[in-house]
Amino acid sequence: MMDRRIAVGSVLAAGAGLLATGAQASADAVPRVAYHLSDLDKVSFVLGNLRNHVDGMGGPAAVELALVVHGPPLRAFRADTGNEAVKQAVARLAAENVNFLACIHTMEGMNLTLHDLLPGFAVAEKGGVVKLAQLQAQGWAYLRP
Repeated sequence: MMDRRIAVGSVLAAGAGLLATGAQASADAVPRVAYHLSDLDKVSFVLGNLRNHVDGMGGPAAVELALVVHGPPLRAFRADTGNEAVKQAVARLAAENVNFLACIHTMEGMNLTLHDLLPGFAVAEKGGVVKLAQLQAQGWAYLRP
């Protein structure tokens, strides 16, 4: 009876050690966060959130961010936009490895190509919401400001 308790205690202690090691490994991993933008009136707000997120984490090496855009706000990211603040924010964030993804369905509906968008964008080939679900399945946190 005493040997069984010792054996069970040893197994539990080993399991706790593995859990602690796993927790430390995940704590050391770079956080990955996907932002969801589908409201035109939130473009500047979300770009500000991304800027604050990079800065708050201590720089681009400390976090991996993605912005998935679908619907009306995609217009704000056209290459011919006159909004210099948006152009500058996207350029700086893209240079800091923020991933910008445009929904293929929105692009088709607006008759846009990747060339029509600001540099730094890629296409969410299966759609914006599908891409968000894929990112979440890969362990990315989801934010919809």
